[in-house]
Amino acid sequence: MSFAAAEGALRALLGDRLSTARGARDQHATNEAYYPLSPPDAVAWPQTTAEVSAILKICNDTGCPVTAYGAASSLEGQHLAVAGGISLDMGRMDKVLRVMAEDLNVVVQPGLTRNALNRDLRATGLFFSVDPGADASVGGMAATRASGTTAVRYGTMRDNVLALEAVMADGTVIRTGTAARKSSTGYDLNHLLVGSEGTLGIITELTLRLHGIPEATSAAICRFASVAQAVDCVITTIQCGLPMARIELVDEMMVRGFNLHSDAGLPEEPHLFLEFQGTQAGVAEQVESFQAVAEEHRAQDWQSAETTEARTALWEMRHKAHYANLALGGPGCRIFATDVCVPISRLAEAVDLARADAAQHGLLTSVVGHVGDGNFHVSVMIDPDDAEELARAKAFTTALGEMSLGLGGTVSGEHGIGLGKQHMMHAEHGAALAYMRMIKASFDPNGILNPGKMLPGGN
Repeated sequence: MSFAAAEGALRALLGDRLSTARGARDQHATNEAYYPLSPPDAVAWPQTTAEVSAILKICNDTGCPVTAYGAASSLEGQHLAVAGGISLDMGRMDKVLRVMAEDLNVVVQPGLTRNALNRDLRATGLFFSVDPGADASVGGMAATRASGTTAVRYGTMRDNVLALEAVMADGTVIRTGTAARKSSTGYDLNHLLVGSEGTLGIITELTLRLHGIPEATSAAICRFASVAQAVDCVITTIQCGLPMARIELVDEMMVRGFNLHSDAGLPEEPHLFLEFQGTQAGVAEQVESFQAVAEEHRAQDWQSAETTEARTALWEMRHKAHYANLALGGPGCRIFATDVCVPISRLAEAVDLARADAAQHGLLTSVVGHVGDGNFHVSVMIDPDDAEELARAKAFTTALGEMSLGLGGTVSGEHGIGLGKQHMMHAEHGAALAYMRMIKASFDPNGILNPGKMLPGGN
């Protein structure tokens, strides 16, 4: 069975919101990483939960694959329709449905992007905290269990999704979680769906946790003679219990990329990007305490960013690391991006091992890290037409995952699995992988939801 068996019923349901045009299919075939184009057979744009339910019922009955599509900012190919079928573009389900300011909650549709949500919330004095850098859709962020620069203080999507509405493979609509801050009832389907990468159901509504905009915010950067010194500074900071809002590492190659892409004019040495939030007095105390720790680790060239404009420029530069890496790699470069997460006590060791192994593989790489929670990223600049270089990049990222597991960590802190990390799932999960397959078979017995992702083939 295939899209052809479902096409007539889908056209009757959606009309011109189902497209088989080459342009629409090609648009939904691209990705930010190195994966080849994977055009779906068609693109569908639902507008309501009822339409998503009807689409899935049709596709389940005919065996047509369905791959959810948000902002296409994932780095492991989660949104690529590698098995054909339909790309289910959730972009027209992009509304803020209800703000519950007294409860610090908001109910939204999945196609809404995080920046659009925060613009809508501006007058309430509240904000949505999860910041993966890209202006991702909140549905995609939930599906991939995204996190980012603010996770060290506010947590990941797992911590900030209170409830979901989701459509199962057969079209059944379910609700998981509640607007209450905790529950002790039943299996935790809410957190099962968060991070399932569209393989268990399609998210159509989310209840998200909000936070009050802090009274005061201050940002800064400082540099170190080595990555080890910078990471040791981070470890001491976290172990001291200093409440950092953001604490980000960039190595000297990433700084070179910033200089090329943003004309940053920074010394090409490892830097920490920092943010402090709280009351005016609290922020001043945090800055003073961090500076004392940083001096112990020989930090240099402290630069503060106090105004909103200066802070925005600082974090805009950090968030454009992907494009800075492209500038670093030169014309025709693509980014083979990977991430791991280790216990904070092993972080310095892990970063040093990663950098040494990249050099041994003869690869041009940069390191950025949400190092406050032990998560760091290595971007490998490759020529996508150079099969030998791609093979070296894959060997390096596999070795990086294995090293992380050996240090008590995980093969991905926030990128997820998608296509790129399936081969490491057994090494991390062992016998538990069989139970994941049972869950997948129970939720999606016909295998129509994002086939070819997350779970590796074979045993």
